Amino acid sequence: MTFKYSICHPEKENIEYRNNPISGNEVIEIAENYPWIEKLKFSDSLNPENIHYSPSLDFNCIQNGKSFCLTANYDKNENLEFSLWYNRPKKVKILFGLLGEKEKMVVDDIWGFSLEKSLKYLEHFVNGNHSLIEELFKK
Repeated sequence: MTFKYSICHPEKENIEYRNNPISGNEVIEIAENYPWIEKLKFSDSLNPENIHYSPSLDFNCIQNGKSFCLTANYDKNENLEFSLWYNRPKKVKILFGLLGEKEKMVVDDIWGFSLEKSLKYLEHFVNGNHSLIEELFKK
């Protein structure tokens, strides 16, 4: 599978889109080498009204349209932690199920992950192990 990705910079209002196709290995390498802590420290140095985003990388699978995003923050002890955002087709009930179900793109998020654990779930995404990611979001 091939991917494209986008970067949310704290100081920039516009998201940076990188549309050149990349491999799954490149996805992992980009996330591993991204300067998460430096970006958070930079964000801390900005005036709050000049902060547009938390540092984030969003990877989109070109073949199936699913995406997986890592967003960095600090936990209550000022340690690096991540929220994970998963966008994929999901069956949703229409009018409380009275009109049946419809498939639409849905984004779910979950919070409180270390970089190592976040990278492990990103690896599952890249390898197409979507059922493992779904289980994470059911908890």
